[in-house]
Amino acid sequence: MTTIAPAAQSAPPTSDRRLLLGVFAVLGLVMAVWGTRMPAVQSAANLGPGHLSLVLLGAAAGMVAGLQLGGRLAHRHGPSRLLIVPAIIFGLALALLGQCRTLPTLIVGAIVFGLAHGLLDVGCNASAVHCELAFRRPIMSGLHAAYSIGALCGAALAAVTTWMSHSVLFALVGAFTVLAALTAVPGVRAATSLDHVPEHTEAKSDEAKPTQTAHAKVWLLGALAAGCLLAEGAAADWSAVHLHSLHSSEATAAAAYALYSAAMAAGRLAGDRLTSRYGAPVLVRVGATLAAAGLGVALITGSTPAALLGWMALGAGLSTAMPSLITAAGRGGPRAVGTVAATGYLGLLAGPAAIGAIASFTSLTTALALPVVLAAAVALASYRALESR
Repeated sequence: MTTIAPAAQSAPPTSDRRLLLGVFAVLGLVMAVWGTRMPAVQSAANLGPGHLSLVLLGAAAGMVAGLQLGGRLAHRHGPSRLLIVPAIIFGLALALLGQCRTLPTLIVGAIVFGLAHGLLDVGCNASAVHCELAFRRPIMSGLHAAYSIGALCGAALAAVTTWMSHSVLFALVGAFTVLAALTAVPGVRAATSLDHVPEHTEAKSDEAKPTQTAHAKVWLLGALAAGCLLAEGAAADWSAVHLHSLHSSEATAAAAYALYSAAMAAGRLAGDRLTSRYGAPVLVRVGATLAAAGLGVALITGSTPAALLGWMALGAGLSTAMPSLITAAGRGGPRAVGTVAATGYLGLLAGPAAIGAIASFTSLTTALALPVVLAAAVALASYRALESR
């Protein structure tokens, strides 16, 4: 067994944290650029809604496969091995998608893009779990805040470059991603905390628990992650529609998701300090309660100001949930991180469609009660899932 020197024990790996901040930010930037310029991709290839859904399904299938494969590779070789090559493929795939003009090539490109996304997601989150243990204080929320800020920057970049062809934008962002990955190689090689749980930490791995208990907890964490990300998908796809149904202007309707995103980013920036002070179980329970109550009251009230405040409450309330769930999953190793992430993304992908289906049979207000109910479920079950014993 390797002994860690006292100096190494007392010095937090700040360079490793800076490296991960960059990875999370670039991941959010690329995903936002891809998502916000989707109409241009659709138009360039003359795709109808059904064909576009096949492209998105390909990206989703590739991502889920990447999350599962990434968990195995990170468990066997260490998560830092998934920070460079997948990032390079991620950037190249985005550039390739910008050049595709037919449905088959778009589907293939989307599968590769999703696969690289899944591998990189596991690599950065599993590495973040180890880095957080080395710090001996919460840093996961701040890392996820970097993703949110990167996504906001990506959305802003896409908005101010609408005069530019999406092919050119995808090529530029893809080249930037590849260059950033190559620049990060020395930092990954010099990293001291990304692949190993420090021996001085008092955190106990769920791998030491009976297998049945550990598996049950992983699936509980995954179910809570699916609930949280379903709410995120609802905000992305249905918040503007909700405001429009209340006869708001287009600008006001668009502001709903911006307020949600800003509230989530702000909550994550403060999340590490709040987690240190109150603990993840309490913080997630209170936050999820705020999310459920805020959006629930907005749906009942049915006014534009209440709706805007409701979507803000959803973003702020759930801001620390996913970082806390990933940290808890990390106690079971990289495979558990991959399983929780994959299950969570299924909620993100299936949620908006489920809300649309419910709305077609009832009403949008009734359908949007789904994220309210799931946020309440997170509040009820999170304490048991996040307690360390």
